Amino acid sequence: MNDILIVDDNEDIRKLIEIYLKREGFNTFHAGNGQEALEVIDKHRIELIVLDVMMPVMDGYELTRELREVGFIVPILMVTAKDTYPDKKKGFDLGIDDYITKPIDMEELVLRVKALLRRARISQDKKLVIGDIILDYDSLEVITPSQEISLPRKEFFLLYKLMSYPKKIFTRQDLLDDIWGYDTEVDERTVDVHIKRLREKFKDFDEFEIVTVRGLGYKGVY
Repeated sequence: MNDILIVDDNEDIRKLIEIYLKREGFNTFHAGNGQEALEVIDKHRIELIVLDVMMPVMDGYELTRELREVGFIVPILMVTAKDTYPDKKKGFDLGIDDYITKPIDMEELVLRVKALLRRARISQDKKLVIGDIILDYDSLEVITPSQEISLPRKEFFLLYKLMSYPKKIFTRQDLLDDIWGYDTEVDERTVDVHIKRLREKFKDFDEFEIVTVRGLGYKGVY
């Protein structure tokens, strides 16, 4: 059972999130601001934080900064009413792992929590297993029972990202920001080129597939 900390100054929102998370078997803790969250973290082994941005005493940005500065690496899912690019960039630059905008779709929140926890486990192992295939993060190899396929760094990171979140749609800009960095000067066509190369290399693989979602981007399926 994973221990999840819900940090929001609105008690009703905390209780609502708790209801949905407990339905999925998660254990929850509450905090009304960043300072209270630090006190909970000091006493319990928290494995993920659902974090509001705008709070008194210590807001979500400040809490994220403080946690990352001391090496606290558990996933942070930020809940925000601010959906502009600068606001998102600020959160990611400070160290959040994902965000969801208000009003909150609770079903989506649960899916994102599960994905972040899965990603955290993958990050610890640095291996993603899909049937008989292993994506080895350290060696940048796709390992099958009969061969080991080495990939260029960006191609591997792109494949690993898509397969770490099966069926989640990523826009080209999402993938550029995550793999090439926010300040990259390459354009979205770079993502298409790398996707094409990956498809050519793994066209005979039945275990996974990179799917184009018309008008949106790409998703990994297996």
